[in-house]
Amino acid sequence: MLVLPKGVRHIPGYLDRDAQEELVADIRAVVAAAPLFTPAMPRSGKEMSVRMTNCGALGWVTDRALGYRYQATHPVTGKPWPAIPARLLEVWDALSACPRPPEACLVNFYADTAKMGLHQDRDEVDLDAPIVSVSLGDSCLFRIGGTSRSDRSVSFRLDSGDVVVFGGPSRLAFHGVDRIYPSTSALLKSGGRINLTLRRVGARQACAM
Repeated sequence: MLVLPKGVRHIPGYLDRDAQEELVADIRAVVAAAPLFTPAMPRSGKEMSVRMTNCGALGWVTDRALGYRYQATHPVTGKPWPAIPARLLEVWDALSACPRPPEACLVNFYADTAKMGLHQDRDEVDLDAPIVSVSLGDSCLFRIGGTSRSDRSVSFRLDSGDVVVFGGPSRLAFHGVDRIYPSTSALLKSGGRINLTLRRVGARQACAM
């Protein structure tokens, strides 16, 4: 039996097919207002294999010039990010145990060959609030470990409609996506995976776990 690190919850099939389709429609509207772009690593300028955008008051971005950060506007269009869809706010309210709403939702699109190396979500001030992650489309192999890169990690499959919540002692856990399993879902017409991560960014507020 897979034992997840303390503070990590995996809720398989949290969203049924109808809810997934409705959320995809919401995200298409987000992308229409805030187009996907390809982020780049600080210093090296190497482009990531995912494309991304955001919704909410703040959006997470990265580029060679200014590095990792949150900002209120899209880095290409210069326009404010669209609001977080109500359906995603309902997921946060139901699962986060946090009394304050998320300020940012990072939207990552993974094509068949995209990956995400082990990393920490540590650009936020409010580390008491968890990360709530929603998977849509093709399945992936997700990896999560401890707060040191060298800590033991576990990998498990995430399918469309699954939600992962990590906070408390795992709020700064290293995590990533080892691979995408192509053609494992018909949710997205052209395939691929969408990952939505809801975050608090600013002043800390006590959140139960």
